[in-house]
Amino acid sequence: MYKFLLRPLLFCFDPEQVHHFTFGLIRLMHKIGLGPLFRSIYAKKDPKLKREVFGLTFDNPVGLAAGFDKDAKLYNELSNFGFGFVEIGTITPKPQDGNPKKRLFRLKKDKAIINRMGFNNQGVEAAIGRLKNRKTQIIIGGNIGKNKVTPNEEATSDYIKCFEALFDHVDYFVVNVSSPNTPNLRALQEKEPLTELLKTLQVKNQAKSNPKPILLKIAPDLNEDQLLDIIDIVRDSNTDGIIATNTTIAREPLTTSAEKVKAIGNGGLSGKPLTSRSTEVIRFLHQKSEGSIPIIGVGGIHSAEDALEKIEAGASLVQLYTGFIYEGPALVKAIHKSLLNA
Repeated sequence: MYKFLLRPLLFCFDPEQVHHFTFGLIRLMHKIGLGPLFRSIYAKKDPKLKREVFGLTFDNPVGLAAGFDKDAKLYNELSNFGFGFVEIGTITPKPQDGNPKKRLFRLKKDKAIINRMGFNNQGVEAAIGRLKNRKTQIIIGGNIGKNKVTPNEEATSDYIKCFEALFDHVDYFVVNVSSPNTPNLRALQEKEPLTELLKTLQVKNQAKSNPKPILLKIAPDLNEDQLLDIIDIVRDSNTDGIIATNTTIAREPLTTSAEKVKAIGNGGLSGKPLTSRSTEVIRFLHQKSEGSIPIIGVGGIHSAEDALEKIEAGASLVQLYTGFIYEGPALVKAIHKSLLNA
C-alpha cells in the first residue's frame, strides 16, 4: 500500500516537509491505537533472528540508521515497524538549525537522496528529555557529533559532552566524523585526530561501571590505505565496531541528468547508487581485519537481497534509511523473511 498509494502522494511535496508530516502521521496513528496493528504486521519475533553483537542482544539485525529520528521524537513508535534497533541523532551539544533550506532532494530515477542538512537538531538536552519517556525495550543507539561552530581542535570536547550526557539513556554510541555536510568534519577521520578522539572517549567509557559499545561511522569515499588506517585506529583505540558507510560526495553512477544534479549542489548522496560501494567497503574491512571487527552495514539497502549481500560481505547488522523512505516498512519484513529462509 505504501509504495503504490502513499509514496506517490508524499513524493509530490518537498522532502523535508514530508518528513515532518510523516512524523505527525505516524504519531497520530499510534495515538488512536494502531501501534499493535503495525507490530503484528511488521514485527517478526523469531529466535533465529536474534544477534549478539558487541555485547548487546538484538531481537533482529535490521536497524534504522541515524538521521531519520534525529531528536529522539519517534523511536517508541518506530519500534513497531519491525526494527531491531533505532539510532538517534546526529546529536550535538547545543541546538543548531543546520544548513539553509532547501537542503533535501530526491533523485527518484535513482532511488536516491541528496542531503546537506548539517546536523540540524535540538541539542543533547532536548533528546534526553524525550529518551526519559522510553516505552520500548528496543535497543537505542546515540549518534554524536560536534557543533558547526566548534573548531576541529576543540571537537573532542563536544563529543565528550554528548557522550556523558547521553550515557544513561542509550545502549551504544556512534562517533560521526564522516558527514560531508559540516565544514571540515571529515578531516577528523585522519589517523592522528581520530585516534586521539576515540581513545579519549574510551577512557571516559572504561571509567564507568557499565561501559557501553562505541562505534565509528566512516565515509564510503575513503581509499584502501585510509581503510587500513581505520582498522588500525579501531584496534588501537579499542573501539567496538564500525558503521560502513555514511553518505558519499561522489555523483556516479546516476541516471538523473547531470544538469539537475549540478543544480542541486553539494551534499551527501544516499540510496541505491551507494549499494555497491558500501558493500565493497564492508567486504574490504571484514577481510583485512580477518573478521575481528563487528560491522554494521548501511548504504543502498532497497531489497532483502541488498541486505543479505551486506551480511555475506561481513556485516553483523544492517541499517536502513533511504531504502525505508522509498520502499516503506514492508522492506524490514522482507529482510526478516529472507534471513529466516537463508
